[in-house]
Amino acid sequence: MIKRTLIAAGLAVSLMVALPSFASESTLSKIKQSGTVKMGYRENSIPFSFVSDDNKKPRGYSVELCQIVAEDLARQLNLPNLEIKWVPVTAQSRFEAVKNGDVDLECGNTTQTLSRRAEFDFSVMTFVDGAGLLYRKGEKPSSLEEIKGQRVAVVSGTTTEKTLDNLVNNAKIGVRLIKVKDHDAAIEALKDKTATAYAADRTVLITTAIVRGAGQAFDLGDDQFSYEPYGLMMRRDADFRLAVDRTLSRLYRSGEIGVVLKRWFEPLGNPGEGLKVMFMLNGLPE
Repeated sequence: MIKRTLIAAGLAVSLMVALPSFASESTLSKIKQSGTVKMGYRENSIPFSFVSDDNKKPRGYSVELCQIVAEDLARQLNLPNLEIKWVPVTAQSRFEAVKNGDVDLECGNTTQTLSRRAEFDFSVMTFVDGAGLLYRKGEKPSSLEEIKGQRVAVVSGTTTEKTLDNLVNNAKIGVRLIKVKDHDAAIEALKDKTATAYAADRTVLITTAIVRGAGQAFDLGDDQFSYEPYGLMMRRDADFRLAVDRTLSRLYRSGEIGVVLKRWFEPLGNPGEGLKVMFMLNGLPE
């Protein structure tokens, strides 16, 4: 019996030693020790997270929110020289990048869903959108029946892809989906007539058409297929999530979010009452 107990104890110690050291280490501790916070960004999810053609540096609404979070983390952790390491991710790779620790905070336009929240933490909401369709100018149908059997481009790995898959599989919309790697590929498919329509969140559709449309005119469809509540994604870590939420809620309560919003969305017009209510509801008191 003693021998068995010793063997079991030795096995337990071996397992503990074999576990990776970061398994129990908090995100804030890792940032404090390394002096670096790793932030993921998308290269073409305009206006949320993208790189400009001139300097290739991350820009956008979500990127700026993450930069403000980093400034608050630097004060909280007494790290005046806290470095931001920007890590490019795609719609497909962002989840593994967060899960593997390559990214501490994902700064894009990722929709919070219950299934995603089973694996990841999300900040309070940062934006609200919904999926729609973009068409070439003058080709917007009066109803979805007019594009039955035609091709629609959608970025794989997105909630829009999942929503349209369900609608097609349940025979609620009769289109053929062309799954592409990113929004640049989707707008190209629309421009060269490989696709009749391009499906994505409506804000992304508008800004991609403006920036990547190469002067071509487009029409935004009237249909909206989903509810897309965005948040900043991170590993499961209550203390880190609280630190991120504290920054965002402060921006919402103080009204400072208005300056950030204006910088990235002013060309698109009034953000609408729904978004204003979202900021009010998520401006949690300290």
